Amino acid sequence: MEEKKSLISKDGVNYLIPFILVTFCFALWGFANDITNPMVKAFSKIFRMSVTDGTLVQVAFYGGYFCMAFPAAIFIRKYSYKAGVLMGLGLYATGALLFFPSKSIGLYGCFLIAYFIMTCGLSFLETSCNPYILTMGPEETATRRLNMAQCFNPCGSIIGMFVAMNFIQAKLNPMSSDERALLGNAEFEAMKDADLSVLISPYLIIGLVIVAMFLVIFFSKMPKNGDQSHDIHFWSTLKRIFSLKYYREGVIAQFFYVGAQIMCWTFIIQYGTRVFMAEGMDEQSAEVLSQRFNIFAMIFFICSRFIATYLMKYLKPAKLLAIFGILAMVFTIGVILFQNRVGIYCLVCVSGCMSLMFPTIYGIALDGLGDDAKFGAAGLIMAILGGSVLPPLQAMIIDQKTVFGTFPATNASFILPFICFLIVTIYGYRTYIRRSL
Repeated sequence: MEEKKSLISKDGVNYLIPFILVTFCFALWGFANDITNPMVKAFSKIFRMSVTDGTLVQVAFYGGYFCMAFPAAIFIRKYSYKAGVLMGLGLYATGALLFFPSKSIGLYGCFLIAYFIMTCGLSFLETSCNPYILTMGPEETATRRLNMAQCFNPCGSIIGMFVAMNFIQAKLNPMSSDERALLGNAEFEAMKDADLSVLISPYLIIGLVIVAMFLVIFFSKMPKNGDQSHDIHFWSTLKRIFSLKYYREGVIAQFFYVGAQIMCWTFIIQYGTRVFMAEGMDEQSAEVLSQRFNIFAMIFFICSRFIATYLMKYLKPAKLLAIFGILAMVFTIGVILFQNRVGIYCLVCVSGCMSLMFPTIYGIALDGLGDDAKFGAAGLIMAILGGSVLPPLQAMIIDQKTVFGTFPATNASFILPFICFLIVTIYGYRTYIRRSL
């Protein structure tokens, strides 16, 4: 019982209510992330584009994270973590509600702008909430505490996937991509308008939920941990934190981890669709079933994160990171080599291995940074750019259809996540060895 207290209390102050409110924000951006991944395929069909063009959704989405991370850190340093959370929620709601005028205009680019604004808000949220959670208890349990809070991120992700599968993918016009390509302009525009009406509804609802959450946190008393210094010494702070080897390497590891996560969760749709269509399914049924496997992957991800958080009582976070990285590489080899459902099962298992990676890399990299953690957090959030840069590279491979003769390009494309997991494993191993010595 004493250990539970020490996880979310410090100097005799219990942070349970603030911890719950901030942790709820983790679920909210999890929803945004994972309702968006299937939209690559949805937008590709609705606007009759290639997979590569569809990944501009991810470019806009994770580009917002990249562009706003350091401005968010400066804002939080000048004001407070609470102000950062409120700014994040405000931008998140604005971007989500912009889906309505985007649908009226009917241009793909308008949706990309809405995604960008929404993720500028998510960048504020992640730059604020992750280090804020680290301050809500003793430093020695900070990584465990962040893993605990991050357990609720995939809960939001599962809801996002469920909504995408049942309220978007299943309700879009079932006409295949090839059949859509044959439509005349008038028929195409009518179908596009109907499909966009389906697509925007969940975003409008989540926008209203975010507004409600904004009001709850605005009127709640939140701790001022980590808000002691409001001086902004931008370049000297950056120089100080990037002089730390474990922080520099952490930013690199985070870049490749996020890239691997987004590739595995985005292209499970393409991977599964190919497998299930080869079994005789039509394209829409194959997509919906693939999304169901994506939800299974997320459930496994959640269970694995709780298990990993428990194991950190006995194993150093860096050692556990290296072990999970090795397992991820093994299962990714299965994803590449198997061309049937076994490959999908391996891809689900990869999600279990990814469960602890983001918060563990985050916790290790920010360890001991003190008030510099605000800028340190921004660097790690900028590393989310990996989710913008790497998926289009994988999409370019997938668009080749086959490689090395008749080998499915979708399978071959998972060599990129394999390389990413290798880099994460090396970071965990090097950090463990360095700290052991």
